[in-house]
Amino acid sequence: MRQILYMSSSTIAGDKADLVGILQQSRHNNALHDITGLLWSDGTHFLQVIEGPTAFVDATFGRITKDDRHYDLSLQHNIPIHERQFGAWTMAHRRADDPVDAYDARMRRLLNGASQRVRDPFLALMATGSLDG
Repeated sequence: MRQILYMSSSTIAGDKADLVGILQQSRHNNALHDITGLLWSDGTHFLQVIEGPTAFVDATFGRITKDDRHYDLSLQHNIPIHERQFGAWTMAHRRADDPVDAYDARMRRLLNGASQRVRDPFLALMATGSLDG
């Protein structure tokens, strides 16, 4: 099993990105290949952790690197794992009219069982818009 964490910027501004379509396609593809994880987007950035069988995680990440909806893709880690941190595929996206506090609370709940190595980049990006904190 493998886990990959990456960050990228969106080539499509704000709510114009078809995040519902992305979510539907991701859920379909990931169910076929036993991929789980968490995808966070604020309309500008994507931060995603994907985990599952190594060959399928590598193939999924390969598709992501070729997806023209991303630029400035930065691989944060690519590590072998013995067990999953996310048992269900989840995508969180805050629209401009969504309350920030409710969104942040939801993300914290989703990250509750994650390792510090995964949790810290998500929390930094949520707090500051940057992985640098």
